[in-house]
Amino acid sequence: MHQRLNLMSPEIRANPYPAYAEFRRTTPVAQVDPGGLWAVSRYEDVLHIFKNPKLYSSEGLRLAADPPWFGRSNPISDSLIFMDDPKVHGRMRGLVNRAFGPSALSRLEPSIRATAEQLTTRVLDRRDVDFVADFALPLPASVIGALLGLDPALHSRFKQWADDIMAISATQPGDTAMLEQCRRTVAEMEQYLGQVLEHRRQTPGDDMVSDLLRSRVDGEALTAKELLGFLFLLLIAGLETTVHLLGHSARILAEHPAVLRQLRGDRSLIPRFIEEVLRFEPPVHGTIRLCTQDVTLAGVSLPRGSPLLVLQGSALRDEHYCADADRFSLERKGPQNLAFGHGMHFCLGAALARVEARVALEALLARCGTVSLRPEPVEWNFAMTVRGMRNLPLEVLPA
Repeated sequence: MHQRLNLMSPEIRANPYPAYAEFRRTTPVAQVDPGGLWAVSRYEDVLHIFKNPKLYSSEGLRLAADPPWFGRSNPISDSLIFMDDPKVHGRMRGLVNRAFGPSALSRLEPSIRATAEQLTTRVLDRRDVDFVADFALPLPASVIGALLGLDPALHSRFKQWADDIMAISATQPGDTAMLEQCRRTVAEMEQYLGQVLEHRRQTPGDDMVSDLLRSRVDGEALTAKELLGFLFLLLIAGLETTVHLLGHSARILAEHPAVLRQLRGDRSLIPRFIEEVLRFEPPVHGTIRLCTQDVTLAGVSLPRGSPLLVLQGSALRDEHYCADADRFSLERKGPQNLAFGHGMHFCLGAALARVEARVALEALLARCGTVSLRPEPVEWNFAMTVRGMRNLPLEVLPA
């Protein structure tokens, strides 16, 4: 590949895997557009970067979320996923860990199941559905909304907020219309979440926002900036991973009817199915890091300050670590799953996303006999770090 590949082009968004395979074969560290990032495609190099945060800083992710040309501050850049100091990161992470621990997830599961059952009924009543709008979005929106105590009437807005925040990473200085839309979204979220914080200060409740307001790090309350950053992160991350995981799961079931029949016959295979979906179509497709010093990676010399696009979506199909990697298989016993990252920046909501996906699939598979793709086109999202469908036209028939 002599020309820079634009990873945001429609044909690459629809199917990036042939391009990734070519990268792995010929240029495992390749400069790509938009932005001239260095795409890292091989499993061993991706894992090396994740294991060495001192060499490869998440400051790169901060620059993607809040680039100099954005024209205003993006509160999510003040959240813990941008913190490399282990002590600071560890203390901040501890504040929200309990909300995603096993006991907390066990308490959440009955309400997740009730929502999944309601959505399954709706899908079966309609039969011809947009699975994203009718199932994959409402489920995590209700969960994260309940966790944070947010207005249920705004659930439909959450996804637009998430899409716009994630789009900042792929937006360039000349994309004036997109930049203005993203700025409006940041302002709207700041206003709404600021009001939520003020209301909880006056009237604390049994929700994570109230818990964060009561929390102390080394005896000190979180600052207004830290609180707002937390809420931006929890809302966006709580939606993005699960919406795309559910969407990819449904599409794979539609494309692999034998897998659907196998899961309907043995629902104990659902967790294995979820892990293979995460490998085969990871919602978090990549992350961005910044070289903190001159490094050589896969034979390529990179000066200090070089921005890297760390392609988990490519690494998880690396044929050197996963045989026959382009085939979906429930028998897979592949490499360590990097779908949610690795090390100190491992995704906070990974366990919650897995629970939501498992409960959702249990509800769907109990009552859905066939799932098939409809002919309408699928639109893919616009972001450097996450990849998923904005719509998924399906026909879903009862068992």
